[in-house]
Amino acid sequence: MDILAEALESMRTGRPTSVRTDGHAPWGLRLPPAAGVGFHVVLHGSCWLVPVDAPHREPIPLGVGDVVFLRSGSRHVLADHPSTPGEVPGPERFTKAPPIGAVVLGGGGPRTSLLCGNYHLDMARPHPVVRQLPEVVHLRTRHGRHAELSAAVQLLGAELDHPRIGSEGIVPALIDSLLLYILRAWLEDQPAEAEGWSAALRDPAVAPALAAIHDTPSAAWTVESLAVRSGLSRAAFARRFTTLVGEPPMAYLTRWRMTLAAKLLRDSDVPLLTVAARTGYSTEFALARAFKREYGIAPGGYRRQARAA
Repeated sequence: MDILAEALESMRTGRPTSVRTDGHAPWGLRLPPAAGVGFHVVLHGSCWLVPVDAPHREPIPLGVGDVVFLRSGSRHVLADHPSTPGEVPGPERFTKAPPIGAVVLGGGGPRTSLLCGNYHLDMARPHPVVRQLPEVVHLRTRHGRHAELSAAVQLLGAELDHPRIGSEGIVPALIDSLLLYILRAWLEDQPAEAEGWSAALRDPAVAPALAAIHDTPSAAWTVESLAVRSGLSRAAFARRFTTLVGEPPMAYLTRWRMTLAAKLLRDSDVPLLTVAARTGYSTEFALARAFKREYGIAPGGYRRQARAA
């Protein structure tokens, strides 16, 4: 089981939204807070990202091929210069040119082109692999760094610069994949001595236990049985798992089971007994008790709320 892909899929609440932004200096784009996580890809030219909600953070210079991921979708400005004020464009600035539409800003100076968007994820209950990310992830793909992410950026640029047959299907698929490329590149950038999920996913003791939980969440796992997978004693395994993952093994197992149960309740019509069986509970009552402890609402009520939203 691909833990990173599965963790992200469990958080999805909708498909990504995006727009191409073409700015001609002087230009500035003010972006309001967004649910989920934001992202920007510089296709041509250069610009600055200026944090608004965290004025103590320095503006970030961005160049061609740079990718920015904003974990909490916080307010910020993109501009040709840090001192250029950002504007919120009116509808007259937008065009519906395929494949995703565009907004045009600024005057008659040098041009910068970006792909700006938002991944709709449930950030009220983020998976730890996302929760442990810094607020801003800035990745440079030039000069041979992050080859796969660089290839995805170049493909996006080609499809957006010269739309052809199939572009309206290809671009959303590339944007969907971009999130995994971004997170994989960041995780692989972390130093060997780092802790957290970047270490957990490659740790010879913790990674097999995580894989076991994700492969068969319905199994009757215990700390002892997971420790056997890790090759460590029960106590040593529990300490190492808690240090790297951020919570004890049984707490993570329960959280993951509840995440899967919530997704089944939102996205399917399977009976509650089936939801219970798939997530390691022998009865609807046992599932309901654990689910209400985690979400504050019974499974049936959660399903009705999700359908009404």
